[in-house]
Amino acid sequence: MSQKLLITQAQVVNEGQIQVADILINDGRIEKIAASIEAADAQVIDAQGKYVIPGMIDDQVHFREPGLTHKGEIATESAAAVAGGITSYMEMPNVNPLTINLEALQDKYDRAAKKSMANYSFYLGASNDNLEVIKSCPVDVACGIKVFMGASTGNMLVDDPDILEGIFANAPILVATHCESSPIIEANEALYLEKYGQDGIKPIHHPAIRSEKACLASSSFAVDLAKRYGTKLHVLHLTTEIELDLFTAGDINNKQITAEACVHHLYFNSDDYHSLGNLIKCNPAIKRPEDQAAIIRAVNEDRIDIIATDHAPHTWDEKQNQYMKAPSGLPLVQDALLGLFDMYHKGYFTIEKIVQKTSHAVADRFQLKDRGYIREGYWADLVIINPTGGTQRDNDEQILSKCGWSPFAGTEFKASIDSTIINGSVVWHDGQLDRDFRGMKLKFSR
Repeated sequence: MSQKLLITQAQVVNEGQIQVADILINDGRIEKIAASIEAADAQVIDAQGKYVIPGMIDDQVHFREPGLTHKGEIATESAAAVAGGITSYMEMPNVNPLTINLEALQDKYDRAAKKSMANYSFYLGASNDNLEVIKSCPVDVACGIKVFMGASTGNMLVDDPDILEGIFANAPILVATHCESSPIIEANEALYLEKYGQDGIKPIHHPAIRSEKACLASSSFAVDLAKRYGTKLHVLHLTTEIELDLFTAGDINNKQITAEACVHHLYFNSDDYHSLGNLIKCNPAIKRPEDQAAIIRAVNEDRIDIIATDHAPHTWDEKQNQYMKAPSGLPLVQDALLGLFDMYHKGYFTIEKIVQKTSHAVADRFQLKDRGYIREGYWADLVIINPTGGTQRDNDEQILSKCGWSPFAGTEFKASIDSTIINGSVVWHDGQLDRDFRGMKLKFSR
C-alpha cells in the first residue's frame, strides 16, 4: 500500500525547468505541487538542497529471465535498478525461451508481477518465422517490437529481406532495432584472426571488428525501410559519428524515426579498453573519443532522443575469458544516473537535459500513460538525488545486480541516490531497499 508523502523544499526538475516546490503524494499519485503545502497526516521527506526528478524509464535492459538466471534475474536486476533511480524498465526478448510469441510474453509479465521491484514492460522479439505473431500483437501488450538487424545473440537474427519488409510494413507498434551488419563484422573478424590468431585479438580491437561501417550499413537500411513504410522506428544504442546524419534534431513528438544513446557509450571511449578490457566489451562497441564527443553533442542537439542503459550482466568469470570467448554486455542500471550526474558536474549535460532524455522522452515515444513527468495526477515515480552526496562504487555487497561487479568499480561518483519512490511508495532510502514492494505493469495511451 502506497504512503501519503510530502516532499518539501525540493529542487524539482521537470519539463525544462528547476523550481523549489513541495510535492504531495497520495494513493500512489502526485496530488499537489505548490510552493508550500501543509499535510499533517503525511510522512515528510525534507529534500532541501536536493533534486527531485521523475524516475528514469529505461527502454532497454536485459534481465536474463527466463533461462539465463545465473547472470541475472528479474528480482535482482530490478532491485539494482531501483537503487540506481530507475523506476520503470522495458526488457528485451533474447532469453531462453525467446520472447517471440504472446505466450512467452505473458510468462514474463507473470514473473514480473511476482518479482519486479520496478514498473515493467517487455518487448516482443522478431525472428525470421514469427511475422504473423507480430502482425497480430495487440497495441497494449508489448512496449515495442525488437528486431536484431544483424549480429544478434540468442538466435534472433532477422536477415530475410522479405521478413524485414513485412515487419516494417505491418508492425502495429514501435519497432526498436539493434543495427550492426553481420557480413561486415564477420569479414572484419576473419581479417583479425588471420593477422593476430585466436589468442592475439584483444578488447582494444573490438571497435574495429564491430566497426562504424557495420553500424552505418545496418542503421541506414533500417531508416530506409522505415521511411518507405512509414514505420515508427527507434534505433537503439547509436555509437558512431557517421550515423548521426540519419537522424534529425527537434521535438521527439514530431518524429517518426528516433534514436537512443546508452550511458556507457557516453561515459567511456576506446581509450578505456586499456584499463577495463572485456568489462566494457559490448555490442555495438564503445568507439573512438571522436564518436563519444559526437554522440554527446547529438544528445544536446536533440538529434538523439533517449538515454538508456542496455544493462546486460554477465558473470565475472565469463568476462575473464580471452576476448573471442568473453560475452558482450555490462551491468549498468545501478550506476547509470550517477554516471550521468558526473557528466553534469563535468559540464557535458544539464540536469534538465538528463531528465528529458531519461524520462520525458521515453514516456512520449512509447506513449506511456501517466508517467515520465512530475505532474498532478501522474503516478509518483520520483527520485531524490543529492548532487554532492558522493557514492563510492566498489565490487562488494553494495552491488545489487546478481553478477556482483560494475564497470565503474573504483569510481567515486559526485552524487548519491537518496530515495527512489515508485507508485507513491518509498522503495529505496538511505541505502535500504524495501524488498517486499512490487511494481506495476506499464500501460500505454495508444
